[in-house]
Amino acid sequence: MPSLNDIRSTFLTYFEKQGHTIVPSSPLVPRNDPTLMFTNSGMVQFKNLFTGVEHRDYTRAATSQKCVRAGGKHNDLDNVGYTARHHTFFEMLGNFSFGDYFKAEAIPFAYELITREFGIDHKRLLATVYHTDDEAFEIWKKMGIPEDRIIRIATSDNFWQMGPTGPCGPCTEIFYDHGDHIWGGPPGSPEEDGDRFIEIWNIVFMQNEQFEDGSMRELDMQSIDTGMGLERIGALLQGKHDNYDTDLMRALIEASANATSTEPDGPGNVHHRVIADHLRSTSFLIADGVMPSNDGRGYVLRRIMRRAMRHAHLLGAKDPVMHRLVPALLQKMGGAYPELGRAQALIEETLKLEEIRFQSTLDRGLKLLDEELAQLPEGAALPGAAAFKLYDTYGFPLDLTQDALREKKRTVDTEGFDAAMAEQKAKARAAWSGSGEAADAEIWFDIAEAKGTTDFLGYDTETAEGQILALVRDGAEVKSAAKGEAVQIVLNQTPFYAEAGGQVGDTGTIATENGRATITDTRKVAGVFIHIGTVAEGTLAPGEAAKLEVDHARRTNIRANHSATHLLNEALRRALGDHVAQRGSLNAPDRLRFDFSHAKALTGDEIETVEREVNDYIRQNAPVETRIMTPDDARALGAQALFGEKYGDEVRVVSMGVDPEAQKGTAGDTYSIELCGGTHVGRTGEIGLFTLLGDSASSAGVRRIEALTGEAALEYLRGQDQLVSRLAGELKTSPADLPGRVRSLLDERRALQNEVAQLKREIAMGGGGSQDGGAEPRDVGGVKFLSQVLSGVSGKDLRPLIDAHKQRIGSGAILLVADADGKAAVAAGVTDDLTGTLSAVDLVKAAVEALGGKGGGGRPDMAQGGAASAENADQAIKAAEAVIGGE
Repeated sequence: MPSLNDIRSTFLTYFEKQGHTIVPSSPLVPRNDPTLMFTNSGMVQFKNLFTGVEHRDYTRAATSQKCVRAGGKHNDLDNVGYTARHHTFFEMLGNFSFGDYFKAEAIPFAYELITREFGIDHKRLLATVYHTDDEAFEIWKKMGIPEDRIIRIATSDNFWQMGPTGPCGPCTEIFYDHGDHIWGGPPGSPEEDGDRFIEIWNIVFMQNEQFEDGSMRELDMQSIDTGMGLERIGALLQGKHDNYDTDLMRALIEASANATSTEPDGPGNVHHRVIADHLRSTSFLIADGVMPSNDGRGYVLRRIMRRAMRHAHLLGAKDPVMHRLVPALLQKMGGAYPELGRAQALIEETLKLEEIRFQSTLDRGLKLLDEELAQLPEGAALPGAAAFKLYDTYGFPLDLTQDALREKKRTVDTEGFDAAMAEQKAKARAAWSGSGEAADAEIWFDIAEAKGTTDFLGYDTETAEGQILALVRDGAEVKSAAKGEAVQIVLNQTPFYAEAGGQVGDTGTIATENGRATITDTRKVAGVFIHIGTVAEGTLAPGEAAKLEVDHARRTNIRANHSATHLLNEALRRALGDHVAQRGSLNAPDRLRFDFSHAKALTGDEIETVEREVNDYIRQNAPVETRIMTPDDARALGAQALFGEKYGDEVRVVSMGVDPEAQKGTAGDTYSIELCGGTHVGRTGEIGLFTLLGDSASSAGVRRIEALTGEAALEYLRGQDQLVSRLAGELKTSPADLPGRVRSLLDERRALQNEVAQLKREIAMGGGGSQDGGAEPRDVGGVKFLSQVLSGVSGKDLRPLIDAHKQRIGSGAILLVADADGKAAVAAGVTDDLTGTLSAVDLVKAAVEALGGKGGGGRPDMAQGGAASAENADQAIKAAEAVIGGE
């Protein structure tokens, strides 16, 4: 009996021999289709090839595509566990032709694979074709399928369309007849919903293009898109009628039974089936970057997780179960999907933390549900208000409550639930409106309420497709934006990071079939990402699909700077002490800035220590890991948080570096652990280089560091090296001898400055540049008074000149006005025998005021002051004379 792994391998090998390129499965979060919540078919990753927008180096491809149907219009969640063939996660085997082969080859490929490679009896096969597709009908006849087993279908079941307009075409489906012992009729009959005839493969002939008026034309490039569910064909080849009896699902069911100490086929069989299915979808979603949250894809993931966890609870599990089943899944599917192995630790931790968190409220929620039901008549629906309370207070999604009631043969008043939800939104809006936010920001709340918030894809991609939900200009929604117009664009999903946590917003381009906008910034209000830019070409309009592309080089530099701030934060804490805490940051493309609590400037040794340690961990090239957990769990782990920041029920924890001094393999061996919602490098080595530019005061008790990373750091250091080389050349020495040469020159300069100062003093004492009697004293009111106006003498040289003049005249007063570098310096001196009746302070103040300045001070025997100019020096001298004369 072939395993599902064998069947997958046989399928891919067969088509590889037929010239097909084996293409790996694309992620579950589609990057090229904004209308889809999750990848739900094999053709999603090839959509642009079918439309001719994209070209690759192959025209034939085969895949085993992982798919999820648990949200939006493709939602199988409610039926999972209760039917034989419904799953939230499944694998779609497919072969594709992009303008290469068509019907004449596609049908024989399918027939040969099914009958020869898989060994299925051709007598059990039945085919359907679109009622006008005579070509496909004739090909099936040539394959040996009798006419009475080729059924013409006139409905859309056998006519595929990508949308209301665009590529489309008929399809042919292959059914397997399980025999008349099972109830059911062939497709198109009244009994077609029975289980006798099961569809195993669908081949789409993409041959037409449909227009808005309903007309069609043949496509220039006619293509093939096929899909065969691995679980369905696996059940058939393993002789089973139920997908959950295949080897893969059976292994997961038995793992669930072992973990809960229950029988796999006992009364809890449905619970095991739900757990087995949901284990696959949750594990693959987490591996593809989806994390549990309260909106968007993360909310759907949480719904699936909690549904499985409730079924584990019903089996009697008291401790978390789901994370213990991951190794069983890895054993069966890890070979085909290596991303499971790479993300195993993250998957297990996420499942465990979510289950611990949910278990704390599950009992209370179920108790509330039982209390509400006890008050209702037999069979009555649960009131919507009660269902909303379960959602709002205990985190029970509506479908989880419906699932619990299903076992009790009850329903929920969904209209009442919706009304309660609308009432809560109205209260939230009123609270937000009164919170002091800018009045013009209310439009973003309107958009969020009417069209939903933006789903952020940018942690693991810089390109994607999105759908334009709204265009805003001058605070109001507009129906279009034309070339040259500034506009704010809202999308359903985006890889653009919105400014937050010190990281600047992304820039890039948004392009549709009709226009292109250049994005210069990205912001976020009320969960809505606002792409700020200008229409560069054509026009944009709401409803259009758009190709989104972040400026890669800029984002790369921002990521490096952001990750470097985390390493810097920890290096500062270790160098300066645990009192260091982040007080703000800027992570821009050209630099980083980091503010932290510390009372004094860093010493040269401290700066060198911090810089060296950051570079040590960059060279370590350790992986940068991200986890989602509660704030309390994160703090218990030692994660650093931004002071004053408010955190929700869940936080993103970013870890990097391995501390060589810590015990390996312990929680404490991680170097940096921080709460952070920003984007980061994959490994610390991607930062490249870190250079610290300096440390300065930001505010009281807060220091600021500026630094560079990567190419910017390298360019800075190159510039410094070139500067040193130029200086060494100018001073005719080597860079190594430059410090000694500079010290020698400084010593020479100081000696010359002292010599010049001495000469200036000697010239001043000799009478040069004097006014009103020069350097000789004169009698003013019975007091010897000496005044001088000096040129080229600094203020610091006036004090020794005052002392020298005092010694020369014996008794009296001196006033010196120096004109140096365009400013005036004033000094006055009074010999000790006169300080009882005359103060040098009064002389200086009078002279400074005459010069147009203010103030001046000192002691009665010596005082100094200054003014903007010495132009009125003679008035200053006369003002001093007036003070001496008692005027």
